[in-house]
Amino acid sequence: MKAHLRKKKLASGKLSLYIEYYKGNRTLPNGKTKYLREYEYLELYLVQHPKSASENKKNKEQLALAEQILVIRKAEIYQGKFKIENNSKGKTSFLSYYDKKKEERYETKGNYDNWDAAQNHLEKYCPEHTIFNDIDVDFIKGYKKYLDTVAVTKSEKKLSQNTKHTYFNKFKACLRAAFDEGYLKENLVKKVKGFTMAESTREYLTSHELQNLAKTECRFPKLKPAFLFSVLTGMRWSDINKLKWKEVRDEGNDHLGNPMYRVVFKQKKTAGAEYLYISRQARDLLGERQKSEDRVFKGLSYSAHMNIQLLKWCMHAGITKHITFHSARHTNAVLLLENGADIYTVSKRLGHREIRTTQIYAKIIDEKMKQAAEMLPNLNLEKME
Repeated sequence: MKAHLRKKKLASGKLSLYIEYYKGNRTLPNGKTKYLREYEYLELYLVQHPKSASENKKNKEQLALAEQILVIRKAEIYQGKFKIENNSKGKTSFLSYYDKKKEERYETKGNYDNWDAAQNHLEKYCPEHTIFNDIDVDFIKGYKKYLDTVAVTKSEKKLSQNTKHTYFNKFKACLRAAFDEGYLKENLVKKVKGFTMAESTREYLTSHELQNLAKTECRFPKLKPAFLFSVLTGMRWSDINKLKWKEVRDEGNDHLGNPMYRVVFKQKKTAGAEYLYISRQARDLLGERQKSEDRVFKGLSYSAHMNIQLLKWCMHAGITKHITFHSARHTNAVLLLENGADIYTVSKRLGHREIRTTQIYAKIIDEKMKQAAEMLPNLNLEKME
């Protein structure tokens, strides 16, 4: 048996130190060679790119301790005393671990709710006594099949494609974390393909509909400026709702004398910092500046009542589409692309992490272009020579 000190990069960016024990190899019936290895996770970690003297010092201490353990293990192997202990982490309850990971997301309500909903189905599929040592590729494939063929909603309907995609992704995220933290010896989720996302209908307003909506009175005082601000900026409800005056920057004039305005904020959904230029009209919707810690849209709240008021406002404007607050964000993307903005700029303004998310809006524009081609009248070409 040979022992080597190894490092594994975790999702957090840190490096986990562990000892790999190579016990030889054997030939499988199919002729392939299987290498026999076991691992001891030391629960010692390094900062990958230390930025301070204290981090450098901590790295040296952690590495020195790991090397001392390695020397001891090699001595034990030489003396014939060493035996790899059963991995206590492998005996950890999988459902308890999932619940722990879910609770770590309590600050992001939407994500937490998805983890919680996925847990309900996981508990129906997974026996209560399941430990990490019981989990293999067949277990993962079995859960995928359960979501696809057995799982139902509270109203006894089959799960939608996107719901299956979401629930299975939470399950995979849990297993990836378990691998990073040493509960699993192998990243098993890499061996099982997930569900593909179905393209959902994204309701948006045309330029004409938006003009009509802007001219129509809304009975909910804060709803109209907040919704129109979302249309003009692409900001999400969650970020508009928490927007404070200290995040609104009036930055003077540019070299042509035009006033410049920005909002500098952290996205609630992705936690990414955003520096978003906004138009004069968008700034005007915010009104007069208040105290720096004041919310810009005081009295705004997400509720069934507000959603009803939004639909009523749209109906009064002659709009029969099922418009939600998020439709304002869709409208922003479509109108930007219609008016010549490139997809990379739109992606950046919307705060998308991946360009493929923004490409959905480009498909909408392509479809509208196809429809426009069919609007021209048919010509009588029979008399042409």
